Amino acid sequence: MADRKRRILFLGDGGNNLHLMANAFAYKMKTDSVDFISASMTPPKLNPTTKKVMLESGIDLSGLPLLSLLDVEPFMFDLIITLGEFDQDCRPTLPGMPPHIHWDLPDPSPGENENHRYNELKIAEEKIKSRLSTLFDSGFLNALFVTRRNLEGVLDNLLDGVMAHTRSRRIFFFNKAAEKITGYKRKNILGKDCHEVFPGRFCGGDCEFCETLTMNRENREKSILKKEIIFTRPDNIKRVLKMSIMPLIDESDQEVGALLSFKDDTELDLLKRRLKHHHSLGGLVGKDPKTLEIFDQIREVSTVFAPVLIEGESGTGKELVANAIHNVGPRSNKPFVAINCGALPEGILESELFGHVKGAFSGAVQDRKGRFELAHEGTIFLDEVSELSPAMQVKLLRVLQEQKFERVGGEKSIQVNVRIISATNQNLMKLVEKKKFRRDLFYRLCVVPITLPPLRERRLDIPMLVEHFLEIISDEINRPALTPSNEVMDLFSSYSWPGNVRELHNAIEYAYVKCRNGIITEKDIPPEIINRSDKKKLRPGPVLKHSKEDVIIALAKAEGNRKETARILGIGRATLYRYLDVFGLK
Repeated sequence: MADRKRRILFLGDGGNNLHLMANAFAYKMKTDSVDFISASMTPPKLNPTTKKVMLESGIDLSGLPLLSLLDVEPFMFDLIITLGEFDQDCRPTLPGMPPHIHWDLPDPSPGENENHRYNELKIAEEKIKSRLSTLFDSGFLNALFVTRRNLEGVLDNLLDGVMAHTRSRRIFFFNKAAEKITGYKRKNILGKDCHEVFPGRFCGGDCEFCETLTMNRENREKSILKKEIIFTRPDNIKRVLKMSIMPLIDESDQEVGALLSFKDDTELDLLKRRLKHHHSLGGLVGKDPKTLEIFDQIREVSTVFAPVLIEGESGTGKELVANAIHNVGPRSNKPFVAINCGALPEGILESELFGHVKGAFSGAVQDRKGRFELAHEGTIFLDEVSELSPAMQVKLLRVLQEQKFERVGGEKSIQVNVRIISATNQNLMKLVEKKKFRRDLFYRLCVVPITLPPLRERRLDIPMLVEHFLEIISDEINRPALTPSNEVMDLFSSYSWPGNVRELHNAIEYAYVKCRNGIITEKDIPPEIINRSDKKKLRPGPVLKHSKEDVIIALAKAEGNRKETARILGIGRATLYRYLDVFGLK
């Protein structure tokens, strides 16, 4: 910021125009690298006696603009000089900022006679010229500007962008990094309203000066707002900025402006998104080797139209897998229709699956399409297929064989082209062996089987799932994301999760209800997790040299291979199994 001219503000109190006198003499004595502005603490007015005194010195004050303190921004100056006889307590609050010096000069009161006023102003005139000479010739002014230039140089060489504005949002500081990040030149925005410079509001409309956020004056540390915004540069390139906004406070503890620091997080955000994409598919997230294997199966099966049977405990995400298969495949732009076969009585289920004609039964007042028709050219997902009655199994088998059916009460055959994905939380083959499920239907449904492991068998997914649910629920309820404590993460990692991923999601929702300080502790999670978590004590023997995190990382590197995990940790396989048992990772 050394490329701009330095600015000095002369500020007077009263109607004797001492500030105008100083301004005029300053311009006459030195104008090369400094701009001078004068303003009055009271409504501006030109005093005839002052004008007369200055005309005798060859200066006409009529050419100077008459400004009040309301017309200038003190932040925009490099030095403020107040003139007059008012006490320190009466001087204006000039927060921050620029350095402030006071010249105590004769300042005649309105009650004095004209001669006395004239004489006092002549004395003030000589003192103003003397002090200006001292200011310009002593080297003080140059030293002051060099010091400020060096401080600005420090800020200019930061990698983070820095911007500051007044309470009226007038920008008075904008460093080089801010120019590089935003694409805006500071010479074009200094002194302008932040809202007018940046379309859509630079802070996103979340600072106190946008009147949507009230700063916490009781605890100013909590007034610091941290956020991430999408910023559009003048060249229409979008950047992800990580920003901190904090109030500027003067010596009397009054808020006088705002300081914004920000950095370009675009590349890191892109890397995170790519990494997250690698560990996610559809609505599924995870990095455990077993989960990544499921992702591979989903991608493989999505390209063909063979029926898929998804088996897994309740809450493992079977419908999410079905959705992912549909969305990754070529039918993603076609309907995905789901129905829970165990939630409806047989008579209603048949109508739901195949539809009915008007008058087919009491309440059938018009023709109605069934789920198979609605899913034409898309995918139908049959959840809890093991709950189908023997009669419904026969009807479903015919649809799978012939791709056609009749509506309930109808005679016309309806041809459909649908992909079948079914799911069950039971072992369907065992039901076949017990004669509770038709063998021929089983083989029709289970052309490609996918078995989802329970959450307790893929514990490496737990931290990622916790982060995923924290973000989702935060967005849903419009609250800042919570952070789990290390103790809570240990409890989550050692808990058996009988309800699997669904139970974990519910536990995070519970935490959002209970937690009030931003950090999730034991008191903020469901009591059954605390009571049932594996809290085994270490068995007698050597002290364990590796932490739970070390073991989890080694397992991830070895993709679950126990022998390779032991080699990475530098321990025997027997010792590894002891670690797994102690940490609840077995």
